[in-house]
Amino acid sequence: MPVLYLTQQGATLRREGEVFLVTKDDAELARIPAIKVEQVVVLGNINMTTPVITYMLQQGIDCVFCNSYGKYHGRLVSTASRFGRLRQLQLRAVSEPQSRLSIARQIVRGKMLNQRTLLMRYRREKAMASLDDTISGLEKALSDLSTANSIGSLFGIEGNASTLYFQAFKGLLQRDMGFTGRRRRPPPDPVNSLLSFGYTLLVYNIESAVYTVGLDPYQGFLHSAEYSRPSLVLDLMEEFRPIIVDSLVLRIVNTGVLTETDFERPAGEDKTMVLTQAGIKKFVEQYEKRVQTEIHHPQMRNRVSYRRCFELQARRLASVLQHPEASYQPFVVR
Repeated sequence: MPVLYLTQQGATLRREGEVFLVTKDDAELARIPAIKVEQVVVLGNINMTTPVITYMLQQGIDCVFCNSYGKYHGRLVSTASRFGRLRQLQLRAVSEPQSRLSIARQIVRGKMLNQRTLLMRYRREKAMASLDDTISGLEKALSDLSTANSIGSLFGIEGNASTLYFQAFKGLLQRDMGFTGRRRRPPPDPVNSLLSFGYTLLVYNIESAVYTVGLDPYQGFLHSAEYSRPSLVLDLMEEFRPIIVDSLVLRIVNTGVLTETDFERPAGEDKTMVLTQAGIKKFVEQYEKRVQTEIHHPQMRNRVSYRRCFELQARRLASVLQHPEASYQPFVVR
């Protein structure tokens, strides 16, 4: 259990030696060896004792806080830092226009390649000839990347490609559940709600990997630095969106793992759709299975989980920053 998700409202996380205990009303809900926990995600009204907080700080266990619907509030991290030199190199690369553009271009390329792969899989497995035009459109967008001479032009190409992609995405849903296209603020239907919540969980995972490697999460290449926005995390998650979240949402909607009964509209927000508590538990379980899936990684001899791939990708970027003659290569699947 690399990630411990706390979802039971009113529960308390305690420490008993080298064991984490989750309790509520004097009843023990779970007992987890602390050595197996790499991250704790707190969803809603969960209590934590001081010994638990101190232990996590000492052991470098990342802890994310959000509300019961998954909205991010903040995180608990140790203030110790041994990565000053790496962050200097990162800031230098972000400040140098050509270095920034080169890395940003590869990030967009990785995202679009993985979007194309997802569509090609459905085209092959479901004999969906209707996807041919979208796949051709993504290939055209990929070829256009080489001529992009600014971050703005990269965003333009990526935005047009994503519009094509999500138009095709709708056709992959066996139950559209009101989905007409990607809408995020706020998500108006169950599918958009799942995509947004999935991307939120992915942000937590990528941010943890970025902190682990020692990069500055706020200095991005594709996404510019803005107050309190983890721009580098948003960069690195781009290439993982289609293969982690998009593919998962398609599967759980098409197989009926989640249905309309797993969603609700918060009081006073008739244009917003969110997961119920039961729906959150179902989705988190499916998300965890996805990121723990093991694959062959081009840099590793053994099979590794997608969660491990997050860290390996952050380390790949760190290596490029330390060796400017190297070119950043995004994580792509076949």
